[in-house]
Amino acid sequence: MSDVNKVVLAYSGGLDTSVIVRWLQDTYDCEVVTFTADIGQGEEVEPAREKAKQLGVEEIYIEDLREEFVRDFVFPMFRANAVYEGEYLLGTSIARPLISKRLIEIANETGADAISHGATGKGNDQVRFELGAYALKPGVKVIAPWREWDLNSREKLMAYCDERNIPVEKKKGKSPYSMDANLLHISYEGINLEDPWTPAEDDMWRWSVSPEEAPDTPTTIDLTYEKGDIVAIDGQSMRPHEVLSHLNKVAGANGIGRIDIVENRYVGMKSRGCYETPGGTIMLKAHRAIESITLDREVAHLKDSIMPRYAEVVYNGYWWAPEREAMQALIDQTQTYVNGVVRLKLYKGNVEVIGRQSDDSLFDEKIATFEEDQGAYDQKDAEGFIKLNALRLRIAAGKGRGF
Repeated sequence: MSDVNKVVLAYSGGLDTSVIVRWLQDTYDCEVVTFTADIGQGEEVEPAREKAKQLGVEEIYIEDLREEFVRDFVFPMFRANAVYEGEYLLGTSIARPLISKRLIEIANETGADAISHGATGKGNDQVRFELGAYALKPGVKVIAPWREWDLNSREKLMAYCDERNIPVEKKKGKSPYSMDANLLHISYEGINLEDPWTPAEDDMWRWSVSPEEAPDTPTTIDLTYEKGDIVAIDGQSMRPHEVLSHLNKVAGANGIGRIDIVENRYVGMKSRGCYETPGGTIMLKAHRAIESITLDREVAHLKDSIMPRYAEVVYNGYWWAPEREAMQALIDQTQTYVNGVVRLKLYKGNVEVIGRQSDDSLFDEKIATFEEDQGAYDQKDAEGFIKLNALRLRIAAGKGRGF
């Protein structure tokens, strides 16, 4: 007899998770609670309720988490300017800790003794879901069907649906790619993309036009920052999820936000994926611009030095780990004076900073000018500075250690 009485499943309503509902019922003889999160994936989530009911599920959670997602996860990550392996803006990675959090909270609310997810045994998401779950509830049991069953192909999944009368909607024109979407990005994997030499098809992309098809007239926007977060666009105040939604539309219309990369997965393999992150691409560029005039030089360099570590921690699923929280505390402290306005020009796939201003700016025109500075900067001071910094080099060279 199974020791699992009730399990909370991260449920999308698609083929895989619909099969998982029945498989959990059959294999563990347990009650299943479904949890469907709206984090801006761009599709209706409410149909998942009817599908879950048809599978005999009585406790169904469908929640709009877009605001929490951007406010408590996306914005803090962008304060760090986090980029994994120089290109990836962590769109999938940053959504997983929120889903893990709600899975555990719902398990506590419903008295469930296990959680389950539809991530495969090859990917990073299994690690992210489970590390988050164990950090928040150490004794929770995690059921990962893809690591247990032998339904390892679409044909076997469909046959299982036919055998057990599982309703599966067959959508015409559905993308053949494995996709993950939220308010920050869409990822595309599989099919032709498994060959890193094969270019992505033009009609694959959902949120952006190609740079060639973007308007011939540039778009200019102003982003207002308070403590490192965007609070207004073109002078209009917006909530965090509204900010990101608006930037996605503006950037996508100008052909911004597409990347095609091969990344190193946490589980050890290399994986080719295409990512569409229009609003995030703008946010990264603008945030660095406002920091360039408001952060102290050494503070900015310190932030840059920990960014790769921060990005790796998020990518690997350690959002709830003490090292991420420690880095976040330092990063957030640096954002106290990151206030002001950044002006951007968007044109055919490019994001150009054309202006930045702040009442907290450390840029001093009187000192930086190439014209007469009325004594604001004594150029003779540079001589002693150079000699002191060259001292160790001169000593080494004098001992024959030079080049």
